[in-house]
Order: sequence, then C-alpha cells, then structure tokens
Amino acid sequence: MTHYVVIIEEGGPDTAVGVWFPDLLGCFSAGDTVDEALRNATDAIAIYAETLEQEGLAIPSPRTLSVLKEDPRFSAEVRDNMVALVAAPPLPAVAG
Repeated sequence: MTHYVVIIEEGGPDTAVGVWFPDLLGCFSAGDTVDEALRNATDAIAIYAETLEQEGLAIPSPRTLSVLKEDPRFSAEVRDNMVALVAAPPLPAVAG
C-alpha cells in the first residue's frame, strides 16, 4: 500500500484544519478536526490521481519523511507542523 506524507495545519478554534501533500502539489483537503481532515485526505488523493490520469499523467511517487526533511522547499513545513502518513487508495501507474 502506498502512503504519502501529509502536512497538517491547524488554524485555530474557528478555522478548519488544512492538510496538503508535499509530493502532490495542488492536492489538499480540510476538515473541522484533524481526524476529519485526515479522512478527507484519502479522497483528495483519489481525486488528484483521477485528474492526473485524465490528463495522461502519472501520480508522483511518495517520498519518505526523512527525504522531505532534507528538501529545502518543505523542510520548514515539516519541522513546524504536524505530519502524518495517509494511505492512498489504489492508484494508476506511478511515475518514477
């Protein structure tokens, strides 16, 4: 089963919890609680993958948290926010 690292951003008591994927640029979701946001994240991956497939593109391969910590584009986000792994639903072919 494929798992993607998700960044969890809590905005406060009156704001939804946002989640986004460093490896899936433009793929994001939200929920009223962390649990709800993480449940919605699985659906977000499925919709993202379906959109890429319709465009003839493959979904990027997931990277490990260790690798993301070393990527200067995401190291601060990984350091400053909660992170989790989200299991992806069955996906089309994965890009290398």
